[in-house]
Amino acid sequence: MPKTALITGATAGIGHAFAIELATRGHDLILVARNQERLKTVAKQLKEDHGVDVRTRTGDLSTTAGINRVAKVVEDGDRPVDLLVNCAGYALRRRFTDNPIADEEAVLNVMVRAPMHLTHTALNAMAPRRRGAIVNVSSVAGFTPRGTYGAHKAWVISFSRWAHFAYADQGVKVMALCPGFVHTEFHERMGARTDNIPDWMWLDAREVVRQGLTDLDRGAAVSIPTLRWKAIATLSRITPARIVARVAKLGR
Repeated sequence: MPKTALITGATAGIGHAFAIELATRGHDLILVARNQERLKTVAKQLKEDHGVDVRTRTGDLSTTAGINRVAKVVEDGDRPVDLLVNCAGYALRRRFTDNPIADEEAVLNVMVRAPMHLTHTALNAMAPRRRGAIVNVSSVAGFTPRGTYGAHKAWVISFSRWAHFAYADQGVKVMALCPGFVHTEFHERMGARTDNIPDWMWLDAREVVRQGLTDLDRGAAVSIPTLRWKAIATLSRITPARIVARVAKLGR
């Protein structure tokens, strides 16, 4: 029987790359995003290309109602989710004090509350079955002082590391995926400049996903795709925070 993966943020960027890669491997899919028309288009293409079952669920993860709507799918014991990929996310372009606090709270909901809630739901569903896996998409930015975006991603890393060790003996794998700069719509949607980022720092979304799934299979708590970004993440931990913060402004 094919395994079923639920992916948030599945119509663009890394989430879409997860959908393509998992469909290629024969996984049935549940795709979650806000845009219903885009969801239908992506689902139709995946069905035609790979012959897998693809269900969709619209949900605005910046709202409690949206999070609860998706959680109900995750906890459905009749159609169990084997792999949860928490990938939905975005960033705010302006400085923290220039953003309305309502905007900051909305992005906090998407980046922190939604992964926490859905991971909680998934663990309660997977642990009794003694199988399942959860990938929380974070970022190398989580190792740097980079405003609320870096803080959100740092929380995801810490939370995922803890859950990895806490639930391993119940047969559930939990991993934080921490890429660097990835060729997606992320920076364009944010309105951030990217012309000052060297070519060697960019990653391909499909390669990020393949490396992440390889690391998940081998039982890693944190996956940082490519040696160059592993080195950058290591340097960020040992370099003075003031210098790291200055470098982290690249792409902003």
